[in-house]
Amino acid sequence: MVKATYGHGTHNDFVLVFDETDELKFSEEQIKRICDRKTGIGSDGFIKIVKKDGNWFMDYSNADGSQAEMCGNGIRVMARYLTDRKHQKSGIYAINTRDGKKFLAVPEQGDISVNMGQVSQVPGEIIVEANSNKYQGFNINVGNPHAVVFTDDLAKIGDLKSAPIVSPADQYLDGVNVEFVEFMENGEIMMRVHERGVGETQSCGTGTCAVAFAATIKKNQKLPSKWIINPPGGQLIVEIDAHSNATLTGPAELVRDIELDAVSYTHLRAHET
Repeated sequence: MVKATYGHGTHNDFVLVFDETDELKFSEEQIKRICDRKTGIGSDGFIKIVKKDGNWFMDYSNADGSQAEMCGNGIRVMARYLTDRKHQKSGIYAINTRDGKKFLAVPEQGDISVNMGQVSQVPGEIIVEANSNKYQGFNINVGNPHAVVFTDDLAKIGDLKSAPIVSPADQYLDGVNVEFVEFMENGEIMMRVHERGVGETQSCGTGTCAVAFAATIKKNQKLPSKWIINPPGGQLIVEIDAHSNATLTGPAELVRDIELDAVSYTHLRAHET
């Protein structure tokens, strides 16, 4: 059997496999089946925890098996795993991703902060179409692509089972995460997100950083800025410094350990331990 762990950050959930020496190989189809909520464990993403050249690396895949550069909620859950399972002491340490090295502040208990790196706006107008409605949006890069749309009423967006259409399409050759945003009267933000390769999720770490940066532009605020953001799954805090570097702070929880079949990894329902 192969041991796995199920966890989440603001209910953006993941299956994690600790494979320090990078011996286990998972195909796109296997990852897709593991993440399937009907036939597998069910999650928004899959994280293989490995060590490369003496450094921790987050080998992250979306629920459809495709690789992604970075996941702000996933990297916090990975950090919680490393610290709780005594692979890494609490404190400040780095995890490598396909979007480079990220530094985290990981206490023994409580919320985890991760420096997400620089956030930027890509010039040019974009249009997002969802449920036959069109919206103007902001093209934001957080190491992965985001289209951020502001609305007066999130409920009117409709369901996000299908990916919104974003144009011009040549801006997003590998797909795009789409966030719909509403300002609250208390100054906080509510958001919904459709993640590429996944669908609508309860939260998105890089998405909240994109939303915070777009909100700063929308409100004509100067940096640094700080935003409290409420996706459906919980609450996250994003701080953006004077150099456009974003820090994401929020919870990360390990829920249960699971055993996968050693041959296919997908003979599920998995045996829970």
